[in-house]
Amino acid sequence: MPHLANITLVIPDYDAAIAFFTSVLGFELVEDTVLSETKRFVRVRPRGGETALLLAQPKNAEERTAIGRQAGGRVGFFLHTDDFARDFAALKAAGVVIRGEPRSEPYGRVVVFEDPWGNPWDLIAPPPAADGH
Repeated sequence: MPHLANITLVIPDYDAAIAFFTSVLGFELVEDTVLSETKRFVRVRPRGGETALLLAQPKNAEERTAIGRQAGGRVGFFLHTDDFARDFAALKAAGVVIRGEPRSEPYGRVVVFEDPWGNPWDLIAPPPAADGH
């Protein structure tokens, strides 16, 4: 059965992106393969997750314009958590830009934060399943 393996995220610097995702968000570094003097194949993902972010430095001016606007200014990434208070506090302690206050929505407790390049993300704690699972 096909599954979504990687999603490309255009970033200005591999090492800074690895540091943010592993140190601030607690992702695991899945792969960091040098392909040339300027290109690496770098994948990070939430621990225990299946889908990874493929971190890509831009190779030209057109690609550079995607940095920070990966989803055209909309929230393009949705990070689910099993402990909203813990992860929200960690984001704040790391100095991550938070847009507004946490709020409750039908789909869970949510707050919007930005990665270092300005891409908006949702931190979401989904509500408990009605059947207890």
